[in-house]
Amino acid sequence: MSSDLLQRGKHIKLAIFDVDGVLTDGRLYFLEDGSEFKTFNTLDGQGIKMLIAAGVQTAIISGRKTPVVERRAQNLGIAHLYQGREDKLVVLDELLGQLNLSYEQVAYLGDDLPDLPVIRRVGLGMAVANAATFVREHAHGITTARGGEGAAREFCELILRAQGRLEAAHAAYL
Repeated sequence: MSSDLLQRGKHIKLAIFDVDGVLTDGRLYFLEDGSEFKTFNTLDGQGIKMLIAAGVQTAIISGRKTPVVERRAQNLGIAHLYQGREDKLVVLDELLGQLNLSYEQVAYLGDDLPDLPVIRRVGLGMAVANAATFVREHAHGITTARGGEGAAREFCELILRAQGRLEAAHAAYL
């Protein structure tokens, strides 16, 4: 892990996640009745819970809208959920105004072009390992794990490590 990423992670007060391709593997599953389902990784969920317990606020910004994501956000305790919002930078600015935070205090994990404006603007903008090439080229860092396969956990632990809180987060389970 680079010292630049750790330096960027020190001041993070808000971690934002995309959903499809980040908290999931990016595949969309549609049933005959038109409903859809997604699969989420429990390691990612635990990472988000550890961030929240350490005092880092969390948010989801997704271009798609589905009740499954709302349920997952509630289960994890994610306080800020924005779905069906294509212009993620507009949402970021709304959220920063609401929380009185600066761009430098935000970390974002994404995978595709709609995430790129936010990745480039925030203090710690990261891409998952299987993100679109152009997005990986412009991110501050890239996870070793793929979206839906532990990338969010890796991102969460990077922030906790940068803030000297990872050992305490782990020790809480001993």
